[in-house]
Formats: sequence, structure tokens, C-alpha cells
Amino acid sequence: MSTTGDAPAATAAPHSSSTNRKQPFPQGFLDTISTGWAARADATPARREQAPYAAARRAKLSALLPGKRLVIPAGTLKQRSNDTDYPFRAHAAFAHLTGWAADSEPGAVLVLEPTAHGHDATLYFAERADRTTAEFYGDASIGEFWIGPRPALAAVGADLDLATAHIDEFAAGDDDLVLDESAELTQAVSELRLVKDEYELAQLRLAVAVTAEGFDDIVRELPAVIAHPRGERIVEGVFHRRARSDGNGEGYDTIAASGAHACYLHWTRNDGAVAPGDLILIDAGVEVDSLYTADITRTIPVSGRFTDVQRKVYETVREAADAAFAVARPGITFRTVHETAMAVIARRTAEWGLLPVTAEEALDPATGGQHRRYMVHGTSHHLGIDVHDCAQARREMYYDGILAPGMVFTIEPGLYFQIDDLTVPAEYRGIGVRIEDDVLVTADGVQNLSAALPRTADEVEDWVTRLAPRA
Repeated sequence: MSTTGDAPAATAAPHSSSTNRKQPFPQGFLDTISTGWAARADATPARREQAPYAAARRAKLSALLPGKRLVIPAGTLKQRSNDTDYPFRAHAAFAHLTGWAADSEPGAVLVLEPTAHGHDATLYFAERADRTTAEFYGDASIGEFWIGPRPALAAVGADLDLATAHIDEFAAGDDDLVLDESAELTQAVSELRLVKDEYELAQLRLAVAVTAEGFDDIVRELPAVIAHPRGERIVEGVFHRRARSDGNGEGYDTIAASGAHACYLHWTRNDGAVAPGDLILIDAGVEVDSLYTADITRTIPVSGRFTDVQRKVYETVREAADAAFAVARPGITFRTVHETAMAVIARRTAEWGLLPVTAEEALDPATGGQHRRYMVHGTSHHLGIDVHDCAQARREMYYDGILAPGMVFTIEPGLYFQIDDLTVPAEYRGIGVRIEDDVLVTADGVQNLSAALPRTADEVEDWVTRLAPRA
């Protein structure tokens, strides 16, 4: 049933703009744009699954910072170019504390008001404009004529089990602790995520499962990847298809690094060829709709078989990873995982004659580090709603922190011999290998969440043979 012409006419939107391509609206458009629309039939949604988990997180934060008004903005749209924006992604802490994730609204703010018994939470955001306003048709950022239906305050309140109010009612206070302005609040919300709850673990398992399917997709497409002059871009595109079809997108820019590019740790240009005989290092993760992401790396022989030198390097990296897996358990420090993997890297590179000192000398914390030339990055980082989760936690809670059940992090040693590195024999140059898995700390060790993907050199060769057979 449509509305009749008794709705008030839309008011004219201002025509001033930073661009000269916009046209003014004729009066006939303004006289009729508010009429002829069917009545909205908004249903009250059921409370979403993560709502009670978000409430429990807010209660923990309240206990950490009693008596203080806490302001957690979702963030705003960020300009990409001229009048186009990047896709919106809410701040991790905002999504964690509200349960509002891929469908959240730019400009929203969560406020925890102190009370005698803790805090009361209110979610502020802009109520959608009705069709009698110029916003509806004249604002390309939030007008429903442009971007589609937007959520109503009441519906979001029921969905998230939160009190809601229009953003116009929000007023900042002089003593507010504001996220990313207050070190105390920023640190607290980061450390709150160090141990994951059951909802978070389920979402991380989902992200890992979809990511594994994305890696299978890439291996199946290797013939097409090899055939294209910018095969790295084909790898990126194949993974993107899976990330967008079965998730929210990628959790970070995909690294598709073939040949010597695999030695550049953050190679995201992805514009090179993928040639038989080379290795391709693929570091990719799907972010699901809850915003939790996987982070997995596999290094694959493009031709389906490792050379002897490639296999030696690959299996050394796996040895370092396996050593880290073996030591990881509740009660040890986070840095012990890294130190254990690095001991293997130092020992093997010394055995190969690549170091000017012994492995023991290289491992000296004050005067060593010579082996770090070939693995400059850390072995692990926490993983969750951000790919580098909990990054604002204190050092004593993170790098020097104690592993506890429910923590999720990566184990990702590597070896990288750059193409122009004269400290290594020619046969090593241009070989880059990383193996990265996502692990959950359990009561007595760690569980490899990404174990379904092949890890050993033999398994990887069989994987390529099975999914991308050559004629």
C-alpha cells in the first residue's frame, strides 16, 4: 500500500558543493519526491547471538574503570578520493563491546555512563531520515535513496539488547575517557581481548575454515595463475572472491608473492608473474561478518615440486614452527614461542655457513642477532577481531605476558634470502618461505586451528598435484 500525496513536500537540499558535477533539483522533483512510497514494515529483530557476550565484555570494562565516563566511537567514513570513501569498518573495540560488526553505522558512539553499581550503556547513532527530508535523496553518504535502507534506533536496540539514542543527544564531557585519546581506556579495551570467549572462538574457527577454502581455490586456479602475466593479481582476485562470497572481505591486504617477491615481508603490490620453478608465498585471511579474521600463510611450489634447496629451506621453517608448537602451553611467556623458533633458525643458518658467528653467539640478546637478517619479524601475534589483535596492550601483558587458555595467536616463522643478498650462496637467493598457522591455547598446549591445510613439504606437493594436476 503506497502513501498518498498528503506527505509534506521535501525541502530543497543545498546546492553548494565542492564538486561542480552535481545538478540542482527541479521544483517538480522536490514537490513529488516525498510521495508514492509504501509504508515501512519494520520488524523487531530477535537479539543477536553475540549480544550477551558483548554485555559481559562491557561489564568487565566497567569493573576495570569504575566511576569514569567511557566513550567508544565506531569511527567515521574515510575518504578514498574526491567524493568516494573506503568501505566502512567499525573500530575493533566498538564492535567488540557492542556486537555491532559489519552492519554497524559510521559515526555511532557507545557511551558507558558511570552509576553507583557500574555503568549504563547507551548506543548513539543517527536515526535514519524519513522520506520528507532532503537527506533521503540529497546526501549520498547516508541518504537511503543512495545507499539503501538504514537501521532504526529501536530495531538496533532490540538486536543488540542495548539502549539507543539519536546522536544529536550525545554530548562529550570534559572528563570523558575517549577511545584512542585516553591511553588508559585504549589499553584496557585492548587487553580485554587477550582471552577470547566462546563466541569469539567460534567466529575464529569459521574465519579459518573459509580461509582454508580460499587457499584451495588458489591451488585449483594455478594453471590460470601461471598463464597470466600478472599472476599474483589472479591469486589475489581468486581469494577475494571467496572472502566476499563467504565472509565480509579480507582481514588485511593479501600477500601473493612469487619468486623473489616472497622475500619482501609485506609485498602487497601483487603485480608479478607466477612462474614454474618458483615458490609463491601467500599470506591471506578472510574476515567474517563479525569482523573476526584468520591469518594464514602457505608457501607453494608453483610447478608442484620443491627443488632440493627450496625443500631444505621449507622444512627448516617447518622445523622452527613445530618447535614453537611443542613449547606453547599455559604458563610460559609469549616471547618464549618466538625465542624457541629463532633458536632453530639460528642453528640451521649457522650450520649452512651463513652466519659470521656461532648459533650460540647469534642468540646472545645483547650482541647477537646475526640470524635475524633472514627472519626480521616476530614469530607470533595475537589474532581476533583485528589481524594484529590486542596491539595496545602493555608489554608485560603481551610480549612478556603469560599464555592462558583461550588466547589465539599465530605461529609464523620464515626464512627470506633476498635476490641481491651476497651473504648467501647464489642457490639460496630469491627464496622466501613462511608457514603461518592460527593456534588456540588449551589447558595443556595449543590446538592448530588451521591444521586442515597442508604443512609438510610432501603434503604441499600432494595438495598441488591433487587440486591442480598438470597435463
